[in-house]
Amino acid sequence: MITLKFGGTSVANAENISKTVAIIANKSNEHKLAVVVSAFSGVTDLLILAGTTAAAKNKKYKDIVVEIEQKHKSAIDELIPLTDQSDIIDTINSTINHLKTLLDGCYLLGEISIRTADSVAGFGELLSSQIIAVALKQKVATATFKDSRELIKTNSNFGKASVDFAKTNQLIANYFAANKNQVVLLPGFIASDVAGNTTTLGRGGSDYTAAIIAAAVKADVLEIWTDVNGMFTANPKSVKQAQPIEHISYQEAMELSHFGAKVLYPPTIQPVLKDSIPIFIKNTFEPSAYGTLISNNPENNTNPIKGISHIDNIALLTLEGSGMIGVSGSSKRLFETLSRENINVIFITQASSEHSICIGILNADADNAKAAIDAMFEIEIAQNKIDPCVVEKDLCIVALVGESMKNHQGISGKMFSTLGKNNVNIRAIAQGASERNISVVINEKDVKKALNTLHERFFEDNTKQLNLFVMGIGNVGEKFIDQIAQQKKFLKENLKINLRVIALSNSRKMYFNEDGISLKDWKNEVDAGETANVNTFIARAKTLNLRNSIFVDITANYDIAGIYDQFLCENIAVVTCNKIACSSQYENYKNLKGLSRKFNAPFLFETNVGAGLPIIDTLKHLIASGDKVNKINAVLSGSLNFIFNNFSDTYSFHDVVKEAGVQGFTEPDPKIDLSGVDVARKILILIRESGYRMEMEDIENNCFLPQECMDTKDNASFFASLIKHKDHFNKLLAEAKAKNSRIKFVATFDNGKASVGLQFIPQDSPFYNLEGKDNIVEFYTDRYVEQPLIIKGAGAGAAVTASGIFADVIRIGNV
Repeated sequence: MITLKFGGTSVANAENISKTVAIIANKSNEHKLAVVVSAFSGVTDLLILAGTTAAAKNKKYKDIVVEIEQKHKSAIDELIPLTDQSDIIDTINSTINHLKTLLDGCYLLGEISIRTADSVAGFGELLSSQIIAVALKQKVATATFKDSRELIKTNSNFGKASVDFAKTNQLIANYFAANKNQVVLLPGFIASDVAGNTTTLGRGGSDYTAAIIAAAVKADVLEIWTDVNGMFTANPKSVKQAQPIEHISYQEAMELSHFGAKVLYPPTIQPVLKDSIPIFIKNTFEPSAYGTLISNNPENNTNPIKGISHIDNIALLTLEGSGMIGVSGSSKRLFETLSRENINVIFITQASSEHSICIGILNADADNAKAAIDAMFEIEIAQNKIDPCVVEKDLCIVALVGESMKNHQGISGKMFSTLGKNNVNIRAIAQGASERNISVVINEKDVKKALNTLHERFFEDNTKQLNLFVMGIGNVGEKFIDQIAQQKKFLKENLKINLRVIALSNSRKMYFNEDGISLKDWKNEVDAGETANVNTFIARAKTLNLRNSIFVDITANYDIAGIYDQFLCENIAVVTCNKIACSSQYENYKNLKGLSRKFNAPFLFETNVGAGLPIIDTLKHLIASGDKVNKINAVLSGSLNFIFNNFSDTYSFHDVVKEAGVQGFTEPDPKIDLSGVDVARKILILIRESGYRMEMEDIENNCFLPQECMDTKDNASFFASLIKHKDHFNKLLAEAKAKNSRIKFVATFDNGKASVGLQFIPQDSPFYNLEGKDNIVEFYTDRYVEQPLIIKGAGAGAAVTASGIFADVIRIGNV
């Protein structure tokens, strides 16, 4: 014989009940069945509302009763042929009339006793079970209905009735021994005391009913049918990558269900545990799915963690003071106080110094608990031996659960380091000697990030999800997005990095999608998005609070460079090709680096110098290895190198600057490149990364542009000035030819001084043959004294800049 239980969603409406009936009919071909059903989805809540409404002397309780009646009669019309409806409609009418009588009494008295509340709450199962029994008989002729109140006996502690198992087990065993029907259908949740008064079995009581019956009849298996494919490694509503757990032990299942895995009500396991009756969690809407098997000997699994669960709405109470050290009975007084207030303690931790005790309870009980505790320790508080109880609300408990954790070292270390890397602050920790559960208390706002981060670490083959918030989707930005789309599959398969673009913004529009933006049609989605607003963009990124978040700045905007600190403080990494922040005031540069370290949020800007060349990364490794940079010579402007390499007697300076802009080698304002400001920023960043303190104004900028060109206010005027002063530029070209040299715009740092400006490079210099848009950097260090370390390659262009940004993102993924 097997016992089946179908939850509220499985019997929510006629369509779902039909699926349930089909499952029962199919199983009845091979087994005798005891089937327990819940109330229709939402009906128990309506019944409780009707009771409180009537007790408040509000006649709207009658409307609620009508809604309940209609819900059940609609199911009868859809499930049962008209010719067979007479008896069940009479039964439902009688049951509804009984309900009305009870509620009328509550209305007249202006109160509802706990005994009446129990009776009212149980009507949902009575109504649903009788309708389903008739519907089932259409498919299984040997099906019958049995009222659970006749079999399950409890004490008269209404609201929290305890089962009398000696009487109950005997009644159930006798009934099923005599019963000849193939299927017995019973209402869950309800029972009765010795006087025949209706009692209820508490939250999740229908599961408990099924377990009581399964244990009493020594069932081969207890099947709990719900709306998901078993117990999951985490709540799939919070963790999209959560997976069903096929095999799990009773103890692991109890731990997970205690910590919020709502598929199973924790007391359900107790009646079947002593007889080792396996429990199957199955999906009514996908009956072919395996589900979860709970047993004494689950199949071995190489992963010591079975699941991650959590409890929301937690408050942390801390009682501390020197007056507790070495004083016996302090803990006893604390917990007796909470017990008298009927407050359930969910979490406990105490320092070995005995200086403090920390407990976790529900938020709703926090104020009452504090008042009671402070009253209990009133004398010690007045004598300053113990501090008043401290309450922290809006917290959450997150737990790792696994029977095999005790055999694996380092689980807790991995848990804490994983949370720490994502700036999830742990307020308290608890782990029992059984090592079956490691629990931490964190801020409720961090729970989704914590669950996803831990799930990624323990269940997803170390695949790391990176969530990108991209601002600036012009030429370089478009190339960057194209590269992500092209490499996404490769990164996931080979580097275990899952890249998701969460937000895209240009100066006009921005678009967010928490599940990831489709990169096939991103332009249209941005165009149809909301009006771009920097403050809203920042706020949205903070609110989403996603793990491994990265803000990617692909602009040259001063204002955007000024918001990096707001991201870093929220543990959101920053990747940027925008040189403004790192070449701003030294204190701002140091502050950003400090915030990066403090909040464990990478701040990467490789493309600030040399586009996709690994210049800054190489420099960082030099410094980290103990080397010291003494001198730098560099050509750092791909745009200027392109311009002077192509400037000739037949290709005017004006035309070649225009062409550099068309090819994306210059900034939107080409004067930034030609004035030397861009190069000055780059050498300043290299100087600072080398460990020196320097400001922008300390760099000598030998600008080669005539002052009139510098004074122009827009690009049109600037290009006009280049034509006007063509003789100036032609003179530079002639001088270079006369010296058998080439013109290069060179940045230098030596002996604590820095400068940028044009130089005439002779043929024996490594700078002479620098072609196209290439950059070159020479580092003279304590180790590279006579022959410098040279880095050379393409230093401008949308594609190479985008690849440098991409490389920084991958660096974060590999951390």
